[in-house]
Amino acid sequence: MRPPRLGRLAGRATVRHADDSSLAGLLPAADVLLVWDFTSDAVRRAWPGAGPRPGWVHTASAGVDRLLFPELVHSPTLVTNARGVFDIPIAEYVAGLIIAMAREFPVSWDLQRRRVWRHRETRTVAGSRAVVVGSGGIGRETARTLRALRVTVDLVGRQERTADPEFGRVHPAGALPGLLPLADWVVCAAPLTPATRGMFDAAAFALMKEGARFVNVGRGAHVVETDLIAALRSGRLAGAALDVFAEEPLPAGSPLWELPGVLLSPHMSGDTPGWEQTLADQFLDNFDRWVAGEPLHQVVDKQLGYAAASGTEPGAGAGAGAATGDAGEEHTEDLPA
Repeated sequence: MRPPRLGRLAGRATVRHADDSSLAGLLPAADVLLVWDFTSDAVRRAWPGAGPRPGWVHTASAGVDRLLFPELVHSPTLVTNARGVFDIPIAEYVAGLIIAMAREFPVSWDLQRRRVWRHRETRTVAGSRAVVVGSGGIGRETARTLRALRVTVDLVGRQERTADPEFGRVHPAGALPGLLPLADWVVCAAPLTPATRGMFDAAAFALMKEGARFVNVGRGAHVVETDLIAALRSGRLAGAALDVFAEEPLPAGSPLWELPGVLLSPHMSGDTPGWEQTLADQFLDNFDRWVAGEPLHQVVDKQLGYAAASGTEPGAGAGAGAATGDAGEEHTEDLPA
């Protein structure tokens, strides 16, 4: 599907739509690249080669891991992302999953389907404890939402912050082994970087308290899936809720489909009505800034692998002497992974 609202660029930019086979040939003439299909590796394949490259790449996703290949990281090209668009929807999704697991909604639905009347007790989330890994917009909104449910939340980021204005303390990544044994809920909302890839492995699951549950709305590569499956099969983990996977779509033969206590969804935790329009509007707002030579929003630190809350860089409009109102804009869509 092509992104909506690009008609606003009529008369201001030449828009070309690319697929995996045509992107490499179009890149040298493009000033701006909009990566609409964030699941594709087409940019990684097309970027190396002769000729100039766009001065700005925007991806319609919060994660930028597919764009952080060496040729782009070491280039002067600015990268921006969709920071902020998915914060509240994903936080609500995580809260809903935790409530569903605590109150055993899947069990109730199964009993209803079988017309079985079985009274039982379920747990409350109030008074429980969660570790949220990832202190960016999604992680912070998730922590905020869980705290509203009276869950005690330990927020973990890359570095320690002892005077956070909202949470008081943000724990450093190195503190995670000491926090996992305390958590009833472990939520992964981190960016995928070399430091976080495979961070939830057998050692991490062994540290979690017996009966804990794991939620992943980050990236599938944060998890060693075979280790997660083993932890679930052993009974150490009471369950998991997964929205992202090492391979997407999740293969039909994956044991995750049938493991008890597991809730699966197809990478949709942030998708609510109007999300595509919001993504397009965010890009178009930045495009206006680019043309005017004003600082761009949601600029990614290519070394760290995510956008800082205040990350801005100047655009390349008349003030910067690069792009003009006639700047070519390149859009990738429907690109095979």
